[in-house]
Amino acid sequence: MNFDIGNITIESDKLISQLTYNAKDPLLFNSGFFLFFFTVFLIGYQFLYKRKLLRVIYFILFSLYFFYKACGFYFGFVLLSAVVDFGLSNWLYASQEKWKKKTILIFSIVINLGLLFYFKYTNFFIEIINDFNNGQVKPLNLILPIGISFYTFENLSYTIDVYRGKFKPVKSFLDYCFFLTFFPKLVMGPIVRASDFIPQIRKDILINDGDISKGLYLILGGLFKKVVISDYIYVNYVQYIFTDPAHHSGIECLFGVYGYAMVIYCDFSGYSDMAIGLARWMGFTINLNFDSPYQSSSITEFWRRWHMSLSSWLKDYLYISLGGNRVGKLRQYINLLVTMLLGGLWHGASFNFIVWGGMHGIALALDKAIKSLFPKKENQISNPFKIKLTKIAGVILTFHFVCFCWIFFKASSFSDAGIIISQIFTNFNGAAFLPMMSAYGTVFGVMLLGYVIHFIPNSYQSFSERILSKINLGGRVLILLILIWIVIQVKQADQVMPIYLQF
Repeated sequence: MNFDIGNITIESDKLISQLTYNAKDPLLFNSGFFLFFFTVFLIGYQFLYKRKLLRVIYFILFSLYFFYKACGFYFGFVLLSAVVDFGLSNWLYASQEKWKKKTILIFSIVINLGLLFYFKYTNFFIEIINDFNNGQVKPLNLILPIGISFYTFENLSYTIDVYRGKFKPVKSFLDYCFFLTFFPKLVMGPIVRASDFIPQIRKDILINDGDISKGLYLILGGLFKKVVISDYIYVNYVQYIFTDPAHHSGIECLFGVYGYAMVIYCDFSGYSDMAIGLARWMGFTINLNFDSPYQSSSITEFWRRWHMSLSSWLKDYLYISLGGNRVGKLRQYINLLVTMLLGGLWHGASFNFIVWGGMHGIALALDKAIKSLFPKKENQISNPFKIKLTKIAGVILTFHFVCFCWIFFKASSFSDAGIIISQIFTNFNGAAFLPMMSAYGTVFGVMLLGYVIHFIPNSYQSFSERILSKINLGGRVLILLILIWIVIQVKQADQVMPIYLQF
């Protein structure tokens, strides 16, 4: 159906398809429609950002539309969870009896985790039951709502903080809905704490030149990492290796693992950086989610740098709730293992994720045990060269352990993970190195670029931000247009879905 307005023909069907949800082309930061969406949002935001109530309503409406474009009518679940936890948190806060507070908290946890469990783990446990009992229970036709793992954890942290007396619940449902649906972080995080974000909702918005330049730096860097590095490496090399590892030599599999390590980092940290940068442009601060994790010299340091919003959530709301390090060394190690096992399960309903989490839990416990047995002496004078060498060795060892774990994280089955490991250790075939480099030279060039950027010292990144801040508006627009042009040149024909979209 077409409408003629003067010399302009509007194709209504095409327009409707652009404005409605499309499962094959959800609205994400790296999609073409998002540029239009965000431009429209910013134009309206210029007129409303000083009017606090209108700003909140405007944000909620755009966030809900963004979420609808990302996952269809499943966006209703975020509204449902907002209604439930807003009511429960205020009821909990008003209650005087400890038993009543605890009952309300447990009810909130059951509701939130029950919804997450139903969509994410029902079929997983049906398969386990069928395997053990030779049962014939048919899996349910369930689709995991996008973002449910992230906003469920935000709901839980909010209610738990109210229960612990660390946070007074908001009286306005609109404020809580704003916090939960804030579109830059809604689909894939970072997991934002209410105590960090809610106080910003009603404050006066003051966006200075530093916010603009910092936001632009994060958006440009995130877009480059996601589309230019991660998507290119994945589509042109990594997916071939993990789809059929038996037909690739050990050295090809090894570089496939190195490639995936860069793919998952650039994919998720790139999206997180864009979310933080977009929020900065609107006058809101979201904490850093990645801090060059492959520079870590121990597995404990790695988890302080990798997906920091998740690792801190697991520490504060699971590890500490289990007793943390206050219940003796053995229990501390068990608590670490249990925390990481559940952290692995949070990523997906698969034994591969449980094994991945278990290996990290064991490594964290061993790291704690070694440091306990061999504590560093205060004021100990050491050889600077020896310190640096130890640091480098720790980085190499930690990186390769993390890469080994990524095999189970990415492989579709234990069988495929075993094949990759077997190929690396029994069919390495070093003679294939030069032909491999010749065939995939561009891919490995992009991979090397990713690692070089990753290992650049933070001081250089700060220097780049300062340079960007000194460039005038026209120069910044030009830089943005150049990057968009580069993205268009290397963007894959089919949209590459973000890895953490499945979680």
